[in-house]
Amino acid sequence: MPSLLNTARALPLVDHLLTRCNFPASGTHVDCAVSGGADSVALLVLACAANLNVTAWHVDHGLRENSHTEAELVQKLAAQLGASCETRTVTFDSSTNLEARAREARYAVLPSGVLTGHTADDQAETILINLLRGSGTRGLAGMQPSHQRPLLQLRRSETEELCTQLGIKVFHDPSNDDSRFQRNRVRHEVLPLLSSLAKRDMTPVLTRQAELLRDDDDLLNELAQSLDPTDALALAQAPLALARRAVRTWLTNPLVPDSATVERVLDVARGNTPACDIGLGRQVRRSQQRLRITEPESTK
Repeated sequence: MPSLLNTARALPLVDHLLTRCNFPASGTHVDCAVSGGADSVALLVLACAANLNVTAWHVDHGLRENSHTEAELVQKLAAQLGASCETRTVTFDSSTNLEARAREARYAVLPSGVLTGHTADDQAETILINLLRGSGTRGLAGMQPSHQRPLLQLRRSETEELCTQLGIKVFHDPSNDDSRFQRNRVRHEVLPLLSSLAKRDMTPVLTRQAELLRDDDDLLNELAQSLDPTDALALAQAPLALARRAVRTWLTNPLVPDSATVERVLDVARGNTPACDIGLGRQVRRSQQRLRITEPESTK
């Protein structure tokens, strides 16, 4: 009986999907985050079919009874595909902001550079969520394509079809249907409504717009690098889009400043005010046409 990997490699759908994936070169070692859902299972299958040296990583959040069975499913699947497998169990405070805390706990134990199974559908949802948050072009450009997100050109329906054709039993996380979570409402309510209003599938529309915005954003960032954010005169005279980006990059430490903070710094550069607060007790002050960040005085 052929192995699951041989079966996958002989599947026309696998060849078709691999042409649209962004995996590193054959033989490269990669770590894949595998929850047991269709997207992450497809990631594992395709990574193995692409002749990568794969280690599957499964994180048990301990939120459901018998959640350990999901780890067993991933371990069995990895063995059938000739991949290694690592499992971790995490505990965290789930009383508030469950999604964010689970994500933080998960990434704390996953290796750096781990590959994830984000698809074009996830990209469209992320763009809409960033729009709701009032994000600028960086957020509206969505997730940056990279080897870490090799499935961004695939649709969720395709990962599900791959699992179906291979007869792989996948796990459906019931939290993905919980309307308390913003992403789920965007997935199940907002995107279908937008597609209905537009009379077409909005996911490829949103992802194409993100690609255009990403190109614009990359160019503006490159141009902004030539601008010295401590030169008040140059900052005041620069095109506003570049001035904002230069200040934002300068102040990021490590958190990105909000737009109001950036505008306050530009007011200082223009000479409208001698100084402004930028958070954490720090200030930006102007002296002899130069801007500098002053740290809070230590208290004894």
